[in-house]
Amino acid sequence: MNGQDILDLAALWPSNTCMITRRDLLIAGIAAFAGAAIVTFAQTEKPLMRSQVFAWNDLKVETTKVGERRNVFDAPTATLTRLESHVTTINPGEAPHAAHQHPEEELMILKEGTVEMVQNGKTNRVEAGGMIFCASNEMHGMRNIGSTRATYYVLKWFPHDLQTQVK
Repeated sequence: MNGQDILDLAALWPSNTCMITRRDLLIAGIAAFAGAAIVTFAQTEKPLMRSQVFAWNDLKVETTKVGERRNVFDAPTATLTRLESHVTTINPGEAPHAAHQHPEEELMILKEGTVEMVQNGKTNRVEAGGMIFCASNEMHGMRNIGSTRATYYVLKWFPHDLQTQVK
């Protein structure tokens, strides 16, 4: 390296010499990393779900310890942070999970079978074609009380202003 390869900042700004310190380089590096992380996060966000059809035969079947599950969609929409749907099949005598509560509201539509639904301590029998609404942060649980498998569709919506803590 000869003297011509070195940038002489003092010659460019004779009245005000400029010196780059390690601290300056560290701050610039952190700023560049943070900017890249923000851009990467923005690019990995799921696109808004558009109008479409979900064919039953196209849904992948996942075997569970109590039956089956088919994920339909899980994506943001123009008015929701997230809209999720799946189809659950539970074997006779089984429950998909313990009674619970969550911030998002949920609608279940029983396709086939008979279930017992407990909501806030009240028990209801639900047969094929019945609909079950679970309000935000209210306890609910279900069990297949029939002699055949029970299958139900689940729709959950997550508004933009949803408080994500269970109350």
